[in-house]
Amino acid sequence: MALASWFGWNEPPSRISQRSPTEMVMETLMMELSWQIKEAEKQHRERENEYRKIKTGVDYGWLVSYPKHSYDISPGERLQLEDMCSKIHPSYCGPVIIRFRQLVSEYEPEVSEVSRLFRSVLQEAMEKSKEEEEAKKLARQWNTKHKTSLSLMTFKSRARILPFSSDIKTISEDVERGTDPARRAWSMPEFRSTKDY
Repeated sequence: MALASWFGWNEPPSRISQRSPTEMVMETLMMELSWQIKEAEKQHRERENEYRKIKTGVDYGWLVSYPKHSYDISPGERLQLEDMCSKIHPSYCGPVIIRFRQLVSEYEPEVSEVSRLFRSVLQEAMEKSKEEEEAKKLARQWNTKHKTSLSLMTFKSRARILPFSSDIKTISEDVERGTDPARRAWSMPEFRSTKDY
């Protein structure tokens, strides 16, 4: 019997997980939530210890043993949060975590408030992704339409603009008669109907 068979040296490399991206996003976000809950519990305990030290003047923290994880969200709320996490696009996973961490550090919520804060971040991300999806949809619709405006296609004017021909007598025409006709410029073009031609 070879010694190499006892160790895992000759085993084929294990395949990368066959989980879908939505499952991976959901697990990542839920792990972040549980970690933030543990951190909130730890901060809560530290605040309580500081308060006891100030109140009594004696530190008995070395005597107290705390449970590893005392707060847990209800199964119904966990399922709702998992469902919301599964709706998050993988490209939003990182920004959601960053935003969640920013809000947690900014507000320093109580342990029971962490899941509500997480829910609000998820809702914000879902709304943002919907807005971007609608904007992309509108952009696609805009690009697939004709390049010319619909109003220009359907509106065929009978009026023609002739900037240098004029049969209309004006007051300023008398003044302009004395000028050289080659250097003459009109301030407004003349509009004529196609019936005139």
